[in-house]
Amino acid sequence: MTGPRHADRPSHTEGSPLNPDTLEVAPGTVHESVQGWVPKLATEEELRVALEKAFDYRGDVTLTLKDNSRIEGYLFDRTTGSSLTTSFVRVLPKDSNQKLKICYAEIAALAFTGRDTAAGKSWEAWVSKYWEKKASGEGVLTLEPESLD
Repeated sequence: MTGPRHADRPSHTEGSPLNPDTLEVAPGTVHESVQGWVPKLATEEELRVALEKAFDYRGDVTLTLKDNSRIEGYLFDRTTGSSLTTSFVRVLPKDSNQKLKICYAEIAALAFTGRDTAAGKSWEAWVSKYWEKKASGEGVLTLEPESLD
């Protein structure tokens, strides 16, 4: 069975008007730095927006509940309902292996207290470190992960 080869398609020949750099149309994601931020939670919308950012955050947060108790840990899941009483976050506390489920309506304050463990760890940063090691003449080119502490 014969037929046209993939390489014979017009887009693969010399002088092709297709430029791969111009074909990329999806915008990249910009991660805003929220480390250290203590958002104002005056309205339901402000609470929902802050908890969405906390869910995307790669560090620990501190939740202050309406009974004045505090929970510091990693917010790893959330369920958004039609009201604050039907919306929940799930947290892995820093000092326990127990997973806690907390109702949005119980949250009085939120603070981004932990270090953002992924800050500055983009692909570009990795490649830059790789080329620095290669230029320095190091024999083995391995990049080990940084400590989370």
